[in-house]
Amino acid sequence: MLRCLAIDDEPLALELLEDNISKVPFLQLVAACSNPIEAMKVLETESVDLVFLDIQMPGLTGLQFIQSLAKKPLFILITAYEKYALEGYNLDVVDYLVKPVPLDRFVKACHKARELFQLRNAVSDPSPTTTSTPKADYIFVNVDYSLLKVVLSDILWVEGLKDYIKINLKSQPNKPIVTRMSMKSVEEELPADRFCASINPSS
Repeated sequence: MLRCLAIDDEPLALELLEDNISKVPFLQLVAACSNPIEAMKVLETESVDLVFLDIQMPGLTGLQFIQSLAKKPLFILITAYEKYALEGYNLDVVDYLVKPVPLDRFVKACHKARELFQLRNAVSDPSPTTTSTPKADYIFVNVDYSLLKVVLSDILWVEGLKDYIKINLKSQPNKPIVTRMSMKSVEEELPADRFCASINPSS
């Protein structure tokens, strides 16, 4: 479970961010703040692993906020401006999302943050008695505006349907899952040692 903090000075954007966080099972929202100063007070008293951060805010910008911290959690920048992307990545942010952010893109960034968090913990605790966290044997897909957990071993094959994919399952062979997602995105989610891409010769 990743303990996270949401920071955005726009109330509607902050509300949407809170809602997206609530849909990701491995995220726990510690606090939602309307400015970096308020967030600093939270960081003094709470343990936070991941921060969702807007950039353009009055007073202290998101980028200035990152630079001000001595001990930095992971950061995912969520902004309406693409021009800060390079500066953001120079600060080693996990991901850079441009508003409005599709839910599947948001979830992908969260998975990336979780993998990086697990990797950091494994490196910081090299004790031989410590077992590494196994790679998840499931993925989440967005169906009817909510996340649906799909176990990898239940997947028979995945078909591309223009802007959608169809996931055929062993457990429900007559009822495949259809979700708005690109084949490239799902290939990045599936482990390469268990799934391979193929082209239908009749297509």
